[in-house]
Amino acid sequence: MKNRLKVLRAEKKLTQEELASIIGVSRQTINAIEKEKFDPSLPTSLLIAQLFELKIEDVFLYEKK
Repeated sequence: MKNRLKVLRAEKKLTQEELASIIGVSRQTINAIEKEKFDPSLPTSLLIAQLFELKIEDVFLYEKK
């Protein structure tokens, strides 16, 4: 799934480790989401969107393969 997580995280000046700690996942999970190797669960997606004060669809973009 395409996403804007890396850009949004950089705008807030958060490291992967800091973001992971805030939403309760590992740094490796954040890295995998940013590299589009892992699609987050709905609860994790909601936490990320809420943190950046955006709608889920403003952070994540689903593209059919």
